[in-house]
This record gives sequence, C-alpha cells and structure tokens, in this order.
Amino acid sequence: MARTAATDRAGEQHRLPVRTLVSASIGNAVEWFDWTVYATFLVYFAGQFFPSDNEALALIGTTSTYALAFFFRPLGGIVIGRFADLRGRKAGMLLTILLMAGGSLVIAVLPTYEQVGWFAPVLLLLARIAQGLSLGGEVSGASAYLAEIAPPERRGRYSAFFYISTGSALLLASLLGVLLTAVLDQQQLEAYGWRIAFGIGGLLGLVGLWLRRSLTESESFEESAEKARATTHPLLRTIKEHPKSVLQLCGITLLNTLSYYTFFSALTPFAINFRDADGNDVFIALSVGTALFIALCYPYGALSDRVGRKPVLLAWAAATAVLVVPLSFLVRDDLFSLIIVFCVGLGLYAAMASLAPAIMSELFPTELRATGIGAWYNLTVATFGGTAPLVITALSNRDMPMVFFWYVAGGAVVAFLAILTLRETKGTELR
Repeated sequence: MARTAATDRAGEQHRLPVRTLVSASIGNAVEWFDWTVYATFLVYFAGQFFPSDNEALALIGTTSTYALAFFFRPLGGIVIGRFADLRGRKAGMLLTILLMAGGSLVIAVLPTYEQVGWFAPVLLLLARIAQGLSLGGEVSGASAYLAEIAPPERRGRYSAFFYISTGSALLLASLLGVLLTAVLDQQQLEAYGWRIAFGIGGLLGLVGLWLRRSLTESESFEESAEKARATTHPLLRTIKEHPKSVLQLCGITLLNTLSYYTFFSALTPFAINFRDADGNDVFIALSVGTALFIALCYPYGALSDRVGRKPVLLAWAAATAVLVVPLSFLVRDDLFSLIIVFCVGLGLYAAMASLAPAIMSELFPTELRATGIGAWYNLTVATFGGTAPLVITALSNRDMPMVFFWYVAGGAVVAFLAILTLRETKGTELR
C-alpha cells in the first residue's frame, strides 16, 4: 500500500491510501491543535501565570514563553529527526505525539501565579519546552513519511494531507474559541475556560497515538536504514554536502513560518487587544479562513503535480509581498473586514502549505532527510515564527504595528528569490 508508483505507471487508476494518510496526518493534527491552543487562548490565561495587575507585562511574558519554547524546536528537530533517520519515521512520530499530549495535559492542570508565585510561569515554560521538542521532531518525521510513501507523480497530492490535517486541527481550535467565547464571559474564560481547550488537546493525543500505531514503515527508510546508521555527523553533512538545499529551505521557510504565525496566531491577540475587535468575531473570521485553507490544500497539491512546484510557489510569494500590508488596514472591529483578511491571507498560504512536505523532502537524501528538515526548518521557524506574536505585540505597544506587516512583505521578497533558485522536482524520484 505504501508504494503505489508501479501500478500508477502501469495505467491503472490510482487509489489514495486514505487510511494511511489519515492515520499519519491525524496525529499531526493533534500536535498542531495543542500548539495552536496556546497561541489562540493566551490572551485569556496570561494573567493566570504572570502578575495580573499589569496586563501588558502579562501578555508579553506569555508571548515570550511562547517564543522561548520555539528555540527548543531545532533541538527537537535534530535529536528526534536523527532518531527517525535511525529508528524509523513511525517511531519518531509516536514519540512526538506522546510529548505533545503530555505537555498539553500538564498545562491544563497547572497552578496559577496567585497560588504558587513565580513557579507558575516556570512550570508553564517547562511544559512548553516539551511541546517545542515534540513539534520540532514532528514536522520532519511526518513530512518525510508522507513524501516517501507517495508515487513521484503524486507527491504534491500526498504532501497536501499534512496541512489538511493541520488546518483541520486549527479549525477545531478556532471553533472551540467561538464556542467558549459565546457561552463563557471574560471572567469565566480567564478562570477556567482556557483549561478546557488544553484538556481536550491532551485527550485527542490518545486518539492520535492509537491511530499512529497502525502505520507501516516507508520503503524508502527501510532501504536506506543501513546507510543512515553508517552516517556520522549528519547535521554537519547537510551543510558540507547540501549547502544550497539548506539555504533554500531557510529562505522559503522564512515566509512560510511568518505567513503561518501571522494569520493563525499573531492576528488574533493583535485584533482583540490593539484594534478593539470583538473576540467572537475574530474567531468566526479565523474559522471561515481556515475552512477555505483546508479546501484549497489538495487542489494546490494536485496543481503542483501538473504544472510544477515553482510556478505555484512563486505566485504565492509574489502575492503575499504585494497584499500583506494592504490587508493589515482591514484588521478592525468589523466581521466582514476580518473575514476578508483571513480568507485572503490563508487562501494564499495554502499554496505553500500544501507543498511544504514535498519541497522539504526533495531537498535532502533519505538518510539525512529528517535530520536536515528537523534542524534547518525548525531553526528558521524558531527565529521568525516563534517571535511573531511577541514582535507584533511589542510594535503595537509602541504604536508601530505597520512595521510588522512590512517585515512580512520583506520576508516574501526573500522567499521569492530563494524559490527562483529551486530546480523543478515534480515527478522526480526521491534521492
């Protein structure tokens, strides 16, 4: 079931291994649900873990914890990525989901600043570090797995399932935000409403763990396992033997992560706290935009299998560079305007998201794939994505929010130039 290229080439109608794709991707959905719940609800629990008498300081402290955890993603990407290169993609994905679900359950029951003082933010940071390590390894393992089980001429379609699962998780988190903000008032949300979201994330982890246990290892890994075990200093080898791939991955990921954390994370607290938008309206608009994102991922993946990766990615980077600043003027207390912002932003981002696992996996050989993706993807995400909510909050506090959107536009220019240097990889065999 994992290797279907032969039947595809023989002219028989290809059947997607839906159960395999869903089993791999739903675990990733749990990972991203837990990760996103933190960013989505931090505006409500910031005062629970930091002194509540200074709202701005509490918000900066909570977003700083969010950002600091990102810097453990490269470590998780290197360690768990190497583990996946040695022990298998399945083993790596089981480990990451255990760490993520455990961190979510811990946050759900953590004591507050009022109860234990500064131990509260310290414990929060430790739980987030576990989740940072987990997500660092998750992206590399799941991306490599989806690319490796795909027929070469359908890798874009298989790749799309990664962010279809991610988008589904984000939609669930957003809808949960709509529900909780509709039925609970501000005081209830701050007191216990946010804990419900983290508890649900932890329980979903058990479902993801059960589903991932049924996965079979990819043939590509099994064929290269001995070579991976014989590889020494794998991270150094990615730099020495594949420097162009490393730079391309970092350049493309710069805009990838800024797009993701701008529209899925940073805009929510920004709109509520600095543009006086209604919290329920923001969650509704985010939900509509996320539904569009999910709907577009597979068509974009299929399009890349037909016309190539580069045309799709170049259009995404160029459109983002041109539109992100004008979109920022529509972030205000108006539901229709917010829907436009999220739909345009996430509709564009789906073009990149659908191809990310395929593009990243095509840059490195199998024995270095999880390590290469895990290290360099996560280092870029930690630097630019993890700091996005903190940067937009700090700039808004200084009455300079527009600088952030110009910053994203600049990242789009860098990504466009990096994409120009890519070789076209549609239909090619993985190395």
